[in-house]
Amino acid sequence: VQLQASGGGLVLAGGSLRLSCVVSGRTFSNYAMGWFRQAPGKEREFVAHISLTGTSTYYGDSVKGRFTISRDNAKKTVYLRMNSLKPEDTAVYYCRAKYGSSWLNYWGQGTQVTVSS
Repeated sequence: VQLQASGGGLVLAGGSLRLSCVVSGRTFSNYAMGWFRQAPGKEREFVAHISLTGTSTYYGDSVKGRFTISRDNAKKTVYLRMNSLKPEDTAVYYCRAKYGSSWLNYWGQGTQVTVSS
C-alpha cells in the first residue's frame, strides 16, 4: 500500500488546516485508517482512527474536540481537519492503514505542520 499525505504548512496558533492522504495499491475500503504524528525528539504519537466505513472514530486525548478524521472511499482518501491549532501540534503527520486489528508498517513521507505562536 502507498500513502501520500499532503496539506501541511505553517499556521498561526488558533488556526486550522486540513490534511489529506491518498491511498493506492490496495482496496481502500478494506482498511481502517489513522493519523499519527511525530514531533522533533519525540516518539510517534497516535492522533486519530476511522473505521472501514467511517461510522466510527476515536482520537488521542491531546486532540479530542479539535481534530476530526473523515474518509471518502470513492476517492481513496482520508482527511484530518485540525482546528484550534496549538504550537504543541507542530509535527510531521503521517497516515497509516490498518487491516483487521493490525496496523500496516507503511508510513509514506508525511506532511509537516508547524504552528507558530
